[in-house]
Amino acid sequence: MTAAHPRHRRALVIPAGMAMATALAFLPNTSAAAAPAAERPAAAAADATPLSYVVNVKGGHGTSAHVKKAIAKAGGTIVTSYDEIGVIVVHSSNADFAKTVRKVRGVQSAGATRNAPLPSAATADTVTPKALSDSELARAESAAAEGQDPLQGLQWDLPAIKADRAHEKSLGSSKVTVAVIDTGVDDTHPDIAPNFDRAASVNCVSGKPDTSDGAWRPSAEESPHGTHVAGEIAAAKNGVGMTGVAPGVKVSGIKVSNPDGYFYTEAVVCGFVWAAEHGVDVTNNSYYTDPWYFNCTDDPDQKALVEAVTRASRYAERKGAVNVAAAGNENYDLAADEITDPSSPNDGTPSDRVVDPSECLDIPTQLPGVVTVAATGAKGLKSSFSNYGRGVVDIAAPGGDSTAYQKPEPPATSGLILGTLPGGSWGYMAGTSMASPHVAGVAALIKSTHPHASPALVKALLYAEADATACTDPYDIDGDGKVDAVCEGPKNRNGFYGWGVADALDAVTR
Repeated sequence: MTAAHPRHRRALVIPAGMAMATALAFLPNTSAAAAPAAERPAAAAADATPLSYVVNVKGGHGTSAHVKKAIAKAGGTIVTSYDEIGVIVVHSSNADFAKTVRKVRGVQSAGATRNAPLPSAATADTVTPKALSDSELARAESAAAEGQDPLQGLQWDLPAIKADRAHEKSLGSSKVTVAVIDTGVDDTHPDIAPNFDRAASVNCVSGKPDTSDGAWRPSAEESPHGTHVAGEIAAAKNGVGMTGVAPGVKVSGIKVSNPDGYFYTEAVVCGFVWAAEHGVDVTNNSYYTDPWYFNCTDDPDQKALVEAVTRASRYAERKGAVNVAAAGNENYDLAADEITDPSSPNDGTPSDRVVDPSECLDIPTQLPGVVTVAATGAKGLKSSFSNYGRGVVDIAAPGGDSTAYQKPEPPATSGLILGTLPGGSWGYMAGTSMASPHVAGVAALIKSTHPHASPALVKALLYAEADATACTDPYDIDGDGKVDAVCEGPKNRNGFYGWGVADALDAVTR
């Protein structure tokens, strides 16, 4: 079955009666759905409404006076420059800005990061988590096993990756930080506060770091996606609520989603650069960079976006971070010769376009060096919605699925993934957005066990320690007699599970 196409990867659509995960992978995108075309503003007029752009030049140097002058002459205003990687964020109301600047000596690429004028078109969140009721909380707490946090019995995902057994050996090191590049993190949550790294947290929505106190938190109107992800990674083992995959490591919030739920390139670039320069060991990326689900490098605008995010993610890895990202929630075969993308641009007027996913990339998940994560359900099978693809998916982890398809063993009752929600509560979501933080948590445990390991070594151990999982063949997840996806490859490297399912126990013992 193929999931619907919410903007976020964001969130994942589960069959009737089930909660959805946010696209952010609310997968890998976030969960807001684009407003009807009639309600969206048209693309910027020639000299009326401003758009945001990235201009890519040679990195390692400050922006040359020649380029600065050319940007100004073309009607651009520089918002900020990331000289280390040669990415300049610019606002301009000139519809020909990018075309003009691309001709300037020293400019390697340039493109609009959006189609809707600043601020972006309003959208409505269509996927909300299923919050635990007071009665569900009371039942879970009364049934909690000795030595477990009260809600751990609902977390079928922990034993699925042997995290419960890993915690008997190690909870992870407080010297390791995982950055949640997402919709924001509520660091006041009782399960997150003990492990929150304020110094590594920031608001990057404008493309320029905002370090004011609490700027990384989501507002009441914004998606809870980032807070849910943060709890999955590092909810403290403190006798309260749930337990994260790595409950002894630190977690930070890098907010890159604007109030309308869009993850634009300038914000994502800012997020990776911030992580690179603030000692982050792992980044979790449960989103795709708006407005294009797939960015085709034969389009000059989309090429510039790919280049900017590639530079930023590689910079983070050079500085010591392992970048982990959700594969997406549309049941796409990312190794196919072609895919029909009906959702791009999601801040303009989408239309069906046929793309080659080897040339048109879902960023950041398909970028070089990024760990691409597929989702599994409570029975260990590929989640009904999870993207897949031999040679594209690196590893798999629990992301949840319809309880009707993959029902967990008691005392767990939901096939979705439990996580923290803003305001001190807990609830369920599903999506590759939820699978990615499980892998980020295991990577953090590996880094805790091998504190001097490079990102390349952490990734090598992540894959080597994964539990090889053979293809599910035939894959008929809804039992209707029709094959829903085709898995290719051997047990130790295939399109559904990559190198296998992440293993937290090996992460702390090998």
